[in-house]
Amino acid sequence: MAKISSVERNKKRERMAAQFAARRAKLKAIANNREASPEERFEASLKLAELPRNSAKIRVRLRCEVTGRSRGNYRKFKLCRNKLRELASQGQIPGMVKSSW
Repeated sequence: MAKISSVERNKKRERMAAQFAARRAKLKAIANNREASPEERFEASLKLAELPRNSAKIRVRLRCEVTGRSRGNYRKFKLCRNKLRELASQGQIPGMVKSSW
């Protein structure tokens, strides 16, 4: 199990990313617009820098839903490799079959 504080910090980042997503996208569109004036683009980039760092989607870490483990995760299942193997062996993941050759 991961530290509870790490998991909670990541949840907070997810909430902030969702909260500021529209504002961040709007400012990014202005800052990346080549047709806008340089002053307008610079002002948008300054406003973007004023937003909280944790509101950026890139700062959200993919963690296992069961254990909170941050490494070795499968995006499709939102599980770490250990729990994925365990649940697959128990037959709790639909369509997943243990390979044998």
